[in-house]
Amino acid sequence: MRWCEIKTEDIADGPGVRVSLFVSGCTHHCKGCFNEGTWDFAAGEPFTEETERFILDAGAKSYISGLTLLGGEPFEPVNQEGLVPFLRKWRSELPGKDVWCYTGCVLEKDLLSPSRWRTPLTDEMLSMIDILVDGPFVESLKDISLRFRGSSNQRIIDLNVRRT
Repeated sequence: MRWCEIKTEDIADGPGVRVSLFVSGCTHHCKGCFNEGTWDFAAGEPFTEETERFILDAGAKSYISGLTLLGGEPFEPVNQEGLVPFLRKWRSELPGKDVWCYTGCVLEKDLLSPSRWRTPLTDEMLSMIDILVDGPFVESLKDISLRFRGSSNQRIIDLNVRRT
């Protein structure tokens, strides 16, 4: 897995002050995507143990609410392989900090049903995410008044509520 950007004090991609990890690689290629530079799987830097430690240390600060995963596409199979072990560490070391994830996938169609994004790691990854913002960005549905979403088809799903 590779990453394009890490923001250690992000206030745009979830509530509070967050650490945001922008992963490399996306096959959705949504027209009007705000982050086309992350589509290339070879973009950015390798996700190493040093990268993990940097993010975990940033997340440990008292004013950080949580972690946001976006990109690129966190649910691309190669990204799931890198993110699941990292999320295990995040959950172990920072249990009070939530995890948000932005995906162009639709939860029921792409992540819970057979698809190219559903892998042996998908369920575990979903189990470590608190809030999933799902659905592709649709330029004709763009709405800048929406909080934490780019287009009106995208949903903010509390996965903790779904699990109960």
